[in-house]
Amino acid sequence: MDSPPARPQTSDAVVHYKMKLETTHNESRVVHAVPIGSSPTVTVRNGTYTGVRSSTYNQDFFLGMPYAQQPVGNLRFTVPQSLNASWSDTHDATQYSDICVGYGPDSIWYPQSEACLTLNVIRSSSVNKDSKLPVGVWIHGGGFASGSGSDGRYNMSFIVKKSYQIAWGFISSSQVSSSGNTNLGLRDQRLALQWVQENIDAFGGDPRKVTIWGESAGAMSVGYHLTAYNGRDDKLFRAGIMQSGGSIAPRAANHTAFQLKYNKLVSKVGCSDVVDSLQCLRKVPFETLNTVLNGTDGYSEYNFSPVVDGDLMQNWGSIQLNKHAFVKVPIIAGSNTDEGTAFGPTGINTTEQWYQYLTDGGFNFQTPASVAKRILELYPDDPSQGIPAYLGDQRVPSNGYQWRRTSAFGGDYSMHANRRRQCEAWAETLTPAYCYRFNVRSADVPPLSGVTHFEEVSFVFHNIAGLGYHDGKPFAGVPQSYIDLSSMMTSMWASFIHDLDPNLGAVKAPVYWDSYSKNKPVDLCLDTTSHMEADTWRKDGIDYINSVARAFWR
Repeated sequence: MDSPPARPQTSDAVVHYKMKLETTHNESRVVHAVPIGSSPTVTVRNGTYTGVRSSTYNQDFFLGMPYAQQPVGNLRFTVPQSLNASWSDTHDATQYSDICVGYGPDSIWYPQSEACLTLNVIRSSSVNKDSKLPVGVWIHGGGFASGSGSDGRYNMSFIVKKSYQIAWGFISSSQVSSSGNTNLGLRDQRLALQWVQENIDAFGGDPRKVTIWGESAGAMSVGYHLTAYNGRDDKLFRAGIMQSGGSIAPRAANHTAFQLKYNKLVSKVGCSDVVDSLQCLRKVPFETLNTVLNGTDGYSEYNFSPVVDGDLMQNWGSIQLNKHAFVKVPIIAGSNTDEGTAFGPTGINTTEQWYQYLTDGGFNFQTPASVAKRILELYPDDPSQGIPAYLGDQRVPSNGYQWRRTSAFGGDYSMHANRRRQCEAWAETLTPAYCYRFNVRSADVPPLSGVTHFEEVSFVFHNIAGLGYHDGKPFAGVPQSYIDLSSMMTSMWASFIHDLDPNLGAVKAPVYWDSYSKNKPVDLCLDTTSHMEADTWRKDGIDYINSVARAFWR
């Protein structure tokens, strides 16, 4: 059997903080284990599990444990149901389950199925049920359409990993809304967090010390849990970490925006001319439904995402933040300098085309004319004000004569404005918020992409070996300063999970990370010379985006 990848080199933080709920895994998802006689066992509320012990890393792996009834048959497209079974024998927890069905390059490497609502708990072999250690719950990204916790790029330490419905978990329409089966992927996550509350102490974790943590769609999920049920605190977590995402959706969060997609889907599978189209979808054979949902190159045109449903998501995120209707817990929140190279449009050559793109629904919503005109003023036809900044006054005709301008807006609209408003709202309620701007382009990304979306992930997970990266290694040939930055970030994240303060256990840190405040709105610029900076970067444009958030239905 293959061995798991090398443990991250920031083991000093692990030792110092005794953060012993850990995980490492590789692309093949195979664990090197000792003989079965040494296998660890844990008894949770439903029964006893046998895991596998890694003698190489002194870790116990409990894999593929269900936290809910599987969403198959009549439970497909239905609010997740708690486990309703217990057992007296010992159940096997020695292999990863299939990942949830997803579309895109993040999902193609692993077996997929509907029966995927499982947890993997990884701990140090020296932990026992009395250890009461902090717990991190990682929620992967992937645009709510792809990805999994088994992705080798998440070379995770200090965390508990889980899966949730992605591409099939956010189907949305008036029919779905009226049935109450909305935002199923978020409800999956919430049920998993409840499982953690009820069972993590058996593994040596402290249910009172849970941090929810994610990137991109995972970070948005964290943001939605912070505002869930109008900010009701169900004591499922005590902190949150949001990397490039948050409580404000990057696009319209209303089921009417997805009605046409739903209508097309039910028509394709023969469910349009029935009384209950949702029930009809539950009876469609898996292979048929999966074939329709799967698109060119593994992507899907049915890219549903969370919506305001008057229940779990009671209002748009911008409104909830303005009302301070969120759980008042410490957060880390940040974004990457050139997010817009991933989210901005290409092929736009004139100001007139840019205006047309905005008002015709280019960002999944028809921007009001008055708002579009103001955007043209705040993001002028001046490449020196676009991204990536290192290009100076250069245009990039191959991506569109206006590409740097439209990318600057695309990043602010999708990520930066949302992050800034998150930090401001926390400061308004005197709740600790540690905010950052990540500013390093890794070796696997072309220069034109700049410091684009997802770039911070390899640094946070100290993935120096580039595990799970199929198109180049992020640390190939980089200077030592990159590795030092990664060591600092990993230890800061671990320190926050342990102490709710990223400074106490930080290694190789040249700067103290100040929290965000109304009188001193600052973020930590994370680069090879990390430093605190005033959070005024592209202030006029970002402030305007936040001021008209309702115009974007978010």
